[in-house]
Amino acid sequence: MAAVRAQSAAESAGIERLEITQPDDWHLHVRDGAALQSVVPFSASVFHRAVIMPNLRPPVTTALGAAEYRERVLAAVPEARRGEDGFKPLMTLYLTDDTTPEEVQKAKDGGIVVAFKLYPAGATTNSAAGVTDLFGRCFPAIQHMAHVGMPLLLHGEVVDPSVDMFDREKEFIHRVLSPLLERLPALRVVLEHVTTADAVEFVLKAPEGRVAATVTPQHLLWNRNALFTGGIRPHHFCLPVLKRETHRQAIVAAVTGGSTRFFLGTDSAPHERATKEAPCGCAGIFSAHAALPLYARAFEQAGALDKLEAFASFNGPDFYRLPRNSRRITLVRRPWTVPASYPYSDGGSLIPMLAGEQLEWQVVPLDA
Repeated sequence: MAAVRAQSAAESAGIERLEITQPDDWHLHVRDGAALQSVVPFSASVFHRAVIMPNLRPPVTTALGAAEYRERVLAAVPEARRGEDGFKPLMTLYLTDDTTPEEVQKAKDGGIVVAFKLYPAGATTNSAAGVTDLFGRCFPAIQHMAHVGMPLLLHGEVVDPSVDMFDREKEFIHRVLSPLLERLPALRVVLEHVTTADAVEFVLKAPEGRVAATVTPQHLLWNRNALFTGGIRPHHFCLPVLKRETHRQAIVAAVTGGSTRFFLGTDSAPHERATKEAPCGCAGIFSAHAALPLYARAFEQAGALDKLEAFASFNGPDFYRLPRNSRRITLVRRPWTVPASYPYSDGGSLIPMLAGEQLEWQVVPLDA
């Protein structure tokens, strides 16, 4: 069997088996109700923990609501993946203009909420109830997050209609994130699903331990041309939107270059097929069906399979000050074709990332 360490794309072509510490997903959407039942098993089959996004309808804004949502997520986990070594949802709360320091303290004391999530109002799916007054009404709650060590997760885009869609992340860093960190030096933040060289540079230059970033498989593998290849591709549309190739290359260089500030966060976001293939289609790409094989492809293309474990399994828990997982998981080089669709919710269908295309890697089932 070829050695696991990969120094170049040519060398990595000889690797047939890759064993790493079991990873976690630090940014995951699983929806609710029947939709939740459809998608949770995909993530539970691979990851030990996942940070569950709170942008439901209505959003999860209280510690009590998070506890109730957690029970619904756990109920959707297959029996084989329950128990001490099984799948663990890590809950988040949706930050609003009305969030209070008292609610932050309840979340901290309750022990199941690991972070708050900031959605600028109108920035993405189910964000209408998001923040409109960050440095005013929201600020006391964020101050308390800094005080108690509760991380703030950021959908890093401005919603100013005068800002070009492809510049929204860059402008968020300039207008919002930099001033926020200047005013609250103790605040710890995760810039979610980074898409630009600007975001990469900001994260790398930030003080140690204060700023980290999640990275999706689509932003490692695709640039904005993927939205238009052969026509409009609604199942390649996500927010933040895919960017030009120079930005993709900067993200790949960051995650494969050994920095501990970047970690796996799929942002897997299921939407029923008809809501994607619509005059005003939803933003989001479903990748939970093949998350680890997709990341393995990106790291292999960069000749950096030896860097996958730290990105997928170490950097996230280290930032969140949680123990690393002890269990191991194995990928094997065994080409397979991604299904054209999966059943979803009540009779609907879900189009996965790379539907109908071939992937090189498969995950060996944890109970195999």
